[in-house]
Amino acid sequence: MANQRIPVIYSAAGGVVLHPTRDEILLLIRPSRDEVRLPKGHIDPAEDALSAAFRETAEEAGYDDLELVADLGEQLVAFTLGRRQIQRTEHYFLMRLRSLRECERPALDAEQFFAIWVSWDEALEHLTFEAEREWVRRARKVWHQEGC
Repeated sequence: MANQRIPVIYSAAGGVVLHPTRDEILLLIRPSRDEVRLPKGHIDPAEDALSAAFRETAEEAGYDDLELVADLGEQLVAFTLGRRQIQRTEHYFLMRLRSLRECERPALDAEQFFAIWVSWDEALEHLTFEAEREWVRRARKVWHQEGC
């Protein structure tokens, strides 16, 4: 029984966030885990996926003047973390900042995450996880199909 995995099942939402004036997207550097990520987090009870994605982007990146461009869908991501077997349903959105106005962030998020703006290709090169690279590929396809 000591080697038995503990299942953890939850839903998360996040976004591929477009710069308001340049063809760049937002990435988060998380030095404590040596990760480069997209903004994403748990969907709270009684919260819909889009609201969670907007909230998580504001908390982790410090930008809250967001507009929805497209719903990118959802996918199941499964992985092992220590003794836990994680099954996370991720729902992502393509979002665009209306302005670079920054908002106050929770202290823990401000300490953990540093926001940077990069090209689409740089994002694909530097993101830590393949699942997040897939979200960037989907977002890029949608964005360029829209003629933007």
